[in-house]
Amino acid sequence: MQLTGTPFFVLTVILVPVAIAVALVFWGKVRGPRPVRILSRLVMIMFCQITAVLMVFVMVNNANLIYGNWDDLLGTGDHVRAVPSVPPLDADGGKGGGSGDAAKQPPKVMQKFAGVGDPAVPGDVQKTELKGQVSGVDGEVLVWLPPQYNDPAYKDKKFPVVELIPGYPGSSSTWYGTLKVSEQLKPLMQQGKVSPFILVSPRTLLLQHQDAGCTDIPGKVNADAWITRDVPQMVMDNFRADPSADRWAIAGYSAGAHCAAKISLAHPNRYRAAISMSGYNDPGTESDSLVGKDPKLREANNPVNILKAAQTPPKVSLYISGKKGDGLEDGQALAAAAKDPTKVQVQETNGPHTTELWKTMVPGIFEWLTGIIPPQ
Repeated sequence: MQLTGTPFFVLTVILVPVAIAVALVFWGKVRGPRPVRILSRLVMIMFCQITAVLMVFVMVNNANLIYGNWDDLLGTGDHVRAVPSVPPLDADGGKGGGSGDAAKQPPKVMQKFAGVGDPAVPGDVQKTELKGQVSGVDGEVLVWLPPQYNDPAYKDKKFPVVELIPGYPGSSSTWYGTLKVSEQLKPLMQQGKVSPFILVSPRTLLLQHQDAGCTDIPGKVNADAWITRDVPQMVMDNFRADPSADRWAIAGYSAGAHCAAKISLAHPNRYRAAISMSGYNDPGTESDSLVGKDPKLREANNPVNILKAAQTPPKVSLYISGKKGDGLEDGQALAAAAKDPTKVQVQETNGPHTTELWKTMVPGIFEWLTGIIPPQ
């Protein structure tokens, strides 16, 4: 039975009164020595508590899509096929163009797409299972196309792209199912208030109960190459996506916000803008972060250090939001370190560290992004 969705949740709801009824019926009917009676009644109480906790957990998980399936919850999924050495990029950032030598171009990654199969996710969101050629990572990628994409008037147009990164732990469905990104943006795109972005959400939960931090970690996982090379290449091979870095952005919340800021600053030849909601600069902030446990990786993957170490300030615009103690100071540190043409806009928020806050911010942040990547 699927972890998310209605059927399993209904089962957990039914189990709660069943557990209470069992305890009421058999409480006085337990026979045997006193220790046996006490133990039996303790088991009944524990069963009642477990069913209640399970129901609440499933309710919260369904609302926030923290774990998308049983493998994610139990840590039994295997998404790292290999950890090859990642080859250097061409000057174009690996998004087409470059030398134009067809012999040097990698084979196209043509994919089959189907529905997500999750009632929380809109039916117009597509899913494919991608085997990363560069990273050695295997995982699902969810794609949503703007309303203009299938309009005959736009048949020769290429579209801007935004990669959407969830928090940790988090599901590739969260942006669509919980933050309602496509449902909120569709009417704004139709009204011309938001650019017609292709929205792409790749799997980022790649290791068992460990956060890869969107980083290439030797011998462990090429999480950076997965997000910045394999996923974009697949999108461009299968959709009319604009290959120019000026037409690509990345957005995230919580741990995904850290990824968005870090990746955009580390790869300005692939992304022009980033949105970071309630994120952090220091990877060590995340207790399960593998990057945070390695001093060299921790220092190298701090966005402030990336800015300071850059020979040329990256041409990237960042929108960073957070409240005091939850992202605001990190955004201010980035703004202080930024030099033209790097632009950093910091927005103070007052809400809790929840998807409900980030959901309400979706229209505004994409209107900001449209100012950076306007319609064409």
